Amino acid sequence: RTGEQHAVVIETIGSAGKPDVELKSIAAEYKLQTDFPRQVMEEAERISDEIPEEEIYGRLDFRNENVFTIDPEDAKDFDDAVSIKKLRGDEYELGVHIADVSYYVRPGSAIDKEAYRRGTSVYLTSGVIPMLPHKLSNEICSLNPNVDRLTYSVVIRISSTGKVIDYKIAKSVIRSKRRFTYEEVQKIIDTHKGEFVDDILTMNALSKTLGKLRQRSGSIDFDLPEAKFVYDEFGRPIEIMKKIRLDSHRLIEEFMLLANRLVASHIGKAGIKAKPFIYRVHDAPDPDRIKELSIFVSHLGYKLDYDGTVSQKQLQRLLRTVEGKQEEYLVNDVVLRSMAKAVYSEKNIGHFGLSFKYYTHFTSPIRRYPDLVVHRLIYSYTTKQQLEDLSELKNLVVEVSKRASEAERIAVEAERESVKVKQVQYMMDHIGDEYEGTISGITKFGFFVEINELLIEGLVPLRELDDYYVFQEKDFLIRGRRTGKVYQLGDRVRVKVVRVNMERHEIDFALV
Repeated sequence: RTGEQHAVVIETIGSAGKPDVELKSIAAEYKLQTDFPRQVMEEAERISDEIPEEEIYGRLDFRNENVFTIDPEDAKDFDDAVSIKKLRGDEYELGVHIADVSYYVRPGSAIDKEAYRRGTSVYLTSGVIPMLPHKLSNEICSLNPNVDRLTYSVVIRISSTGKVIDYKIAKSVIRSKRRFTYEEVQKIIDTHKGEFVDDILTMNALSKTLGKLRQRSGSIDFDLPEAKFVYDEFGRPIEIMKKIRLDSHRLIEEFMLLANRLVASHIGKAGIKAKPFIYRVHDAPDPDRIKELSIFVSHLGYKLDYDGTVSQKQLQRLLRTVEGKQEEYLVNDVVLRSMAKAVYSEKNIGHFGLSFKYYTHFTSPIRRYPDLVVHRLIYSYTTKQQLEDLSELKNLVVEVSKRASEAERIAVEAERESVKVKQVQYMMDHIGDEYEGTISGITKFGFFVEINELLIEGLVPLRELDDYYVFQEKDFLIRGRRTGKVYQLGDRVRVKVVRVNMERHEIDFALV
């Protein structure tokens, strides 16, 4: 018949709700390949895990230094390790040691082509889709403890006041003394007891100093909470908690930010600006978005001075004003959504959010392809070994920047979707339950409410309300035609879970 459509089942993934099925389902939806091609796996298997002596010769040797990793408890791939050593006076040698993936993954190889295609590892709630085969990501390249590993280090001579006196970027070899979790390091910071306590306390003090300097220069920190799921034996979520951002997290963040910035400025400042490079850039916010933000916060009783442009320090002041207030996370979220998206680019325009003139991604080559290319470029430029023709390099940098930005966008969407799946699964067992929440979004068909304790968002449809409500978009509210009652962004409301749609990943609430 006219208009009739037909569909053919290509593959049956499995029963909904199982973790491996969820991973495959989201991977299929976003066209993410979970398995590696045979040629890639065979190439990975041929890579030796033995490091030739001649390769170690000529590298900086940190195998006898106190080098260790700090990562999440469930991490399997360790990109980075850190070390610190006291020098004369108030000076220290800070080492940021990054897995030397470029030694194992050569340009044009099957592994390299697949890594370029994937662009990034994707971290779903039900598992990881890695950029590199496990033999590389979890074994040979991973900075596992008590084994020699090839690294690329940024070694920084720095004062206790956070001033960078000197630095070098060089190939190195390490032997990690310990695999710490963030919680273990936090316990050492809190109790002043434990393995490598002096090093960790020194690092913590230095990271706090670096953080203060960064914020003083205008760097914006968004402290948005993330959900952490607790599962039963079948992989179903039975509890949702907020991930707590610890000083140990900030310690690693500050050192990685510093290493990335030094690598980028090494190229940008050294008079070799014509050399092709991949920068991590973040444009200033769109003026219209900032105007909307200014109007929005004014409805909540806050002020954002706006004269066509906005500075980092103005946004900083706004975020500090709402700190600890009921609407803190809402304002943080709206400010974040008002910003441009950070991307990879061959053109350096600086990083607005971090307030850095030069920035790149150097510190995660196991899970991000641009970092791997940055390693190759920086090695080529610092050793005067030309990788290839300059015009070909320019084309490569443009292509990688474009592909990596797109791969990151897809990965972020897939990761958000996987979180949504778990949230919907959790709510299926809580239909009829009541919660306190905050109105987080308003549309012509209803308003969204975020349950503060669970970080779960659901919709209150207008059809469920007791009046005909008119959507006043510019005022971020809806108003009842008969009653005059108003619901606006930031309002606290009490809701009940009334419907959960697993297929569409939707949750409906009703006001109580």
